[in-house]
Amino acid sequence: MRIIRWVRIALAISFGITVSVHAADGSVGFGLSYIGQQIVPGKTRFNGTTIGGLSSLDYNPATGRYLAISDDRSKTSPARFYELSLDLSQFEPSDAPGMKGVTFHAVITIQRPDGDAFKRNSVDPEGMRFDRVRNKIYWCDEGQRSISAFRNPGVREMNPDGSHSREFSVPPRYYPRGSNMGIFPGDKGIYNNLGFESLAISIDRDTLYTGTENGLAQESPPATILTGSRARILSFDIASGKPAAEYIYEVEPVAFIATSLGGFATNGLTGFVAIGDRQFITIERAFSLGAVAPGGSTGFNVQLYYADARDATDISEIKSIVGQSIQPVTKTLLLDLSEVKNTDGSRLAVGNIEGITLGPRFNGKHTVVLVADNNFSKKQLTQFIALEINQD
Repeated sequence: MRIIRWVRIALAISFGITVSVHAADGSVGFGLSYIGQQIVPGKTRFNGTTIGGLSSLDYNPATGRYLAISDDRSKTSPARFYELSLDLSQFEPSDAPGMKGVTFHAVITIQRPDGDAFKRNSVDPEGMRFDRVRNKIYWCDEGQRSISAFRNPGVREMNPDGSHSREFSVPPRYYPRGSNMGIFPGDKGIYNNLGFESLAISIDRDTLYTGTENGLAQESPPATILTGSRARILSFDIASGKPAAEYIYEVEPVAFIATSLGGFATNGLTGFVAIGDRQFITIERAFSLGAVAPGGSTGFNVQLYYADARDATDISEIKSIVGQSIQPVTKTLLLDLSEVKNTDGSRLAVGNIEGITLGPRFNGKHTVVLVADNNFSKKQLTQFIALEINQD
């Protein structure tokens, strides 16, 4: 069964070639429908590494292959990314699809500026994008705010061989300062595990975007079952590496109440991809410990939105939005993955979806491909989900 949600928006979806269909009123209608999925078994090995922690995905139409970064934090193997291919014709709308059509071709170590590999727990790679115009790869380090260490979030550029190229200039307002919890007066910067999670490149290839998973400590508390969080989208001029416009992205409240001891629950902006001028498809991924989500007891709930920042307030000169009147990014729900069903009628069991890319044509239509980060846990999924873009 295919689930389609429609939204009418003024945009041009472009991925090397134009794929938009313009209606008489100048708008474009598009929706997303389910093609199928594949799941890589836990503890699958490739070239001396354990495949897992895949927190981003980017498609290169020139090669027909994908790049995916692993947020291993150099624990099981050095910080790295994979080159792989996905044969969407072998994806299945099934609750037990296997991994047919998923082929890993190479693993590349991400290097520090001195050429060495990152040491254990010294980096947390999350988002990654390939710039086919400049032949560069951009990636972000989420940063850290914990009792063991504070580390500033970062956005970096590397060469395809993993060697360091340069660092983008992140404004100090994102740096964690104060208590390790980030909830006390005077605390500033990212919350732990809620920093830079995603990257997107503008359609004209001039601008790079990153986003915090939740708000900054000086501006907004983390998302709860009752309230959302006011995350920031930060842009950079790619040519200079300097920060540019910033926007508020309002993350929804957590979807389910946690039922396990400790009550951990979260929701956040975990990925986005540009589909027009300051227009994106975004991922909001919620998790509630012990909750039985549709499709099974994964605890995850994932929603895809159309997000438009064209009329949003540029807050790049605002140190804190508390008490400020601003226009956030507007959002329209495209697809709630909890509503997607396989051909046998079973609900799609959704993993920790953190990566999104515009994919190749399939059955004459352009595609969106998602990836789930299994956190190297036997209870979670390394999952690829393929969706069609339907236009009127």
